Amino acid sequence: MLGLGQLSMSGGWTAYLCLASALTGLFGPAVAVKEHDFKKCDQAGFCKRNRAFADHVLANTAWESPYNILADSTSFKDGQLQATILKTINNAGETVRLPITVSFLESGTARVTVDEEKRQKGEIELRRDSKARKERYNEAEQWVIIGGLTLDKEAKVGYEDKTQITVQYGPESKFEATIKFAPFSIDFKRDGDTHIKLNDKGLLNMEHWRPNLEPSPAPEQKEGEESSSETESAETTAVQVPEAYPGEDQNTWWDESFGGNTDSKPRGPESVALDISFVGYDHIYGIPSHTGPLSLRQTRGGEGNFQEPYRMYNADVFEYILDSPMTLYGSIPFLQAHRKDSSVGIFWLNPAETWVDITKEKESKNPLALGIGSKTSTSTHWISETGLLDVFVFLGPTPQDLIRKYSELTGTTAMPQEFSLGYHQCRWNYVSDEDVKDVDRKMDKYHIPYDVIWLDIEYTDDKKYFTWDGHSFADPIGMGKQLESHGRQLVAIIDPHIKNVDGYKVSEELKSQKFAVNNKDGEIFEGWCWPGSSHWVDAFNAAARKWWATLFKYARFEGSMRNTWIWNDMNEPSVFNGPETTMPKDNLHYGNWEHRDLHNLNGLTFHNATFEALKSRETGELRRPFVLTRSFFAGSQRLGAMWTGDNQAAWDHLEGSIPMVLSQNIAGFPFSGADVGGFFGNPEKELLTRWYQAGAFYPFFRAHAHIDSRRREPYLAGEPYTSIITAALRLRYSLLPSWYTAFRQAYLTNEPVVKPMFYTHPNEEAGFAIDDQFFVGNTGLLAKPVTQKDKETVDIWIPDNEVYYDYFTYDIIPSSKGKTVTHDAPLNKIPLLMQGGHIFARRDRPRRSSTLMKWDDYTLVVTVGKDGKTAEGDLYVDDGDSYEFEKGQYIYRKFILDGDARTITSVDGEDRKKVKEGDWMKKMHQVTVDKIIIVGAPASWDKQEVSVESEGKTWTATLEYNPAGKGRAAFAVVKKVGAKIGADWKVSLA
Repeated sequence: MLGLGQLSMSGGWTAYLCLASALTGLFGPAVAVKEHDFKKCDQAGFCKRNRAFADHVLANTAWESPYNILADSTSFKDGQLQATILKTINNAGETVRLPITVSFLESGTARVTVDEEKRQKGEIELRRDSKARKERYNEAEQWVIIGGLTLDKEAKVGYEDKTQITVQYGPESKFEATIKFAPFSIDFKRDGDTHIKLNDKGLLNMEHWRPNLEPSPAPEQKEGEESSSETESAETTAVQVPEAYPGEDQNTWWDESFGGNTDSKPRGPESVALDISFVGYDHIYGIPSHTGPLSLRQTRGGEGNFQEPYRMYNADVFEYILDSPMTLYGSIPFLQAHRKDSSVGIFWLNPAETWVDITKEKESKNPLALGIGSKTSTSTHWISETGLLDVFVFLGPTPQDLIRKYSELTGTTAMPQEFSLGYHQCRWNYVSDEDVKDVDRKMDKYHIPYDVIWLDIEYTDDKKYFTWDGHSFADPIGMGKQLESHGRQLVAIIDPHIKNVDGYKVSEELKSQKFAVNNKDGEIFEGWCWPGSSHWVDAFNAAARKWWATLFKYARFEGSMRNTWIWNDMNEPSVFNGPETTMPKDNLHYGNWEHRDLHNLNGLTFHNATFEALKSRETGELRRPFVLTRSFFAGSQRLGAMWTGDNQAAWDHLEGSIPMVLSQNIAGFPFSGADVGGFFGNPEKELLTRWYQAGAFYPFFRAHAHIDSRRREPYLAGEPYTSIITAALRLRYSLLPSWYTAFRQAYLTNEPVVKPMFYTHPNEEAGFAIDDQFFVGNTGLLAKPVTQKDKETVDIWIPDNEVYYDYFTYDIIPSSKGKTVTHDAPLNKIPLLMQGGHIFARRDRPRRSSTLMKWDDYTLVVTVGKDGKTAEGDLYVDDGDSYEFEKGQYIYRKFILDGDARTITSVDGEDRKKVKEGDWMKKMHQVTVDKIIIVGAPASWDKQEVSVESEGKTWTATLEYNPAGKGRAAFAVVKKVGAKIGADWKVSLA
């Protein structure tokens, strides 16, 4: 969904736009993102100040950071160091006390937290009698961190004197942190080598509280009374506070205006900034969501670099531009650095507006080496408007280690509803319940599989959520039942803005129970969004969340059913008449925290409230929710899926979607996708077709379109396009068992579902910047979607010496490690390779939806490795809906090809013999392995039958062998295997 400037003039909107006409000074028509509606760094006072501070520091070699640890304040106990940093604030030597805690965790992660004592104790004065909290925001941990904070009591002091302390920690004490006192800095080492430095360049800047005494109102003068003297007048003006450094601009310390809105900033300047250097690392990844390459660019200008820092300030950025550090809808401040053989990373736990500058510099031990042996180091400069300095440090050494340690803190991906991995059909808007049913019938008529159809805001009664338009959606139950009969689902949009109108019970309850966000004066905040005048649910309030859950009960949300799910849009939050199309920063949330303190968390809290509501919508029900969110933060992966927002029907947006989705995956939020076909505009048929082929490999696979775009359901494309799109959809559905298995792994470890080359092959430097191809889970499937017009070949980079087969033809790809191979990709073909050495599962029978595939038999595909002998893989299955898997009600199988023994076996992947089978597991006894395809089968498999052993019985199955020929690998097919998918079995050559 998009900003109000994008409203259509088409049917049904004319009356609504009469309301918008009253806001012409606020909203205007737009055809692309209005960059001037969103701040650049020099328009955000705290970013401008810290960038200028960095320029001053780096230009002055004699600069000394004013932050020093008071040596006598340090103490170390049970894996935690505590001390006080003194910040010198003027030439007279006055100081500010900043408590610091460095925690060494059992996981090998280190945490550095710095607070400000005066704010911490509430010993400050707020401007204009503000009701805001005085402390720096210290509750992000409650929303983001779910574990991993146990202290490493084995950590020990390795060295200490009056200038520094070194702590050894982590596995086998291989990690070290050297904390230097004057000036304060920390070196993090692994195996004796420095990998990460904090405040190495002296850019630490924690803006301490300072008073601002504004002029008091002049007393009313009586006739003939003389005015006050100049001296008396001067006493009422603002106190002059010493500069933090010579030349600092104090004009942005206090009130700050942008786009016609003024931020009162009752606590004054309070930003926190720090330089974090990655020694010897050239490539860094993460901090989504942004457009641009997976390997992040430098941000201080120069050829091929950005001029602006990467910004994280969740916002409603419609029709966003590509290749830009501009903020988008969600933020995950988790950054990874990678070089050959090593990965390290940091997590900046701060939900306030944050900017990150990136620069790189080459170092060489020998100045005459002319670059030989030189290494590149990357420096980052993190700047947040408010809050604590709270940073976690991960020393790797592998990309997998980083994801695992980060996820121990923030959680793993929610185990999804199985249907949610299928195809989702959406547009703004399906105009009636009959329209929905007609689309459903036509998808069946053309034999096009799909699982979910979506409703945007027009289904409601005058933009009132939890209601239905009485004319267009007069029979939502009838609509839901038709979908249910085909095993399909319905998703309805429900946003955080609640229409402010009399007689609307939801609005009346929200106001009467004080569950809404307040303005700076402590009164309920009123802004404008789709319904017009609106109030916003404050999901930081536990009582508000409990109330929110009641609204989703089947008995209360009349017309909803068990196959009704939810889409949370506009939850940045989007406020049409707010600064930067969002909420004023001096608004107050539950607990009187300012919105500025927690802005980037807002989407997560609303997503969480809906997620918890959907778990149980009637007595006795406990099901996995499906909730799509647009806005997110670290930890949102625990709650559902996200998408990349309001993209355009253009080739470059298709191309740009791949690195965006990969970035989400390596940042711990793999359930991600982009709007297939592009939200804005009308894609040409070639583009639409190629986008479906790419979308079939997004973890979240949804087509979506703007209300002004032409209808583009797959059956409308015409031939040959409809058939090609249908083939891409069927490919997705046939591979659903493998997608679901990949998501189970993400649930366990938060491993990416789609994996870039640097992640799977961390020693191959040529792959570090590649972001247009990826592996799917642990299947060995290597996909490279076509993302350019009129392209009928692609160049695929081969990362290793393993054999690769074409997925569709079984042709052996002539390849070698580190080289690219040109692969045919006519419009009717998806470039998809199979890496040797894997076994993955499919379900090959075409069905209308994933629900109807539930009891279908399986096909196993074995891709024989280069050695001609080995392959392995796995399969995870559960009921796809409940939480019974947490009680052991699932199937997990490991498949192994042993070329020497000439067998394929299935064994229990986990020791689960003591699990008592429930109803679902018993019913799975009827589901078998139908066939096994062995690609690259050696000549020893040239037989007519094989022996199958399982559960004490032995029988034979037909074997069909196809010798190699004309570039195609030999392959064999074992037919009608007949072994239960959940049982141990062995297939042997007779």
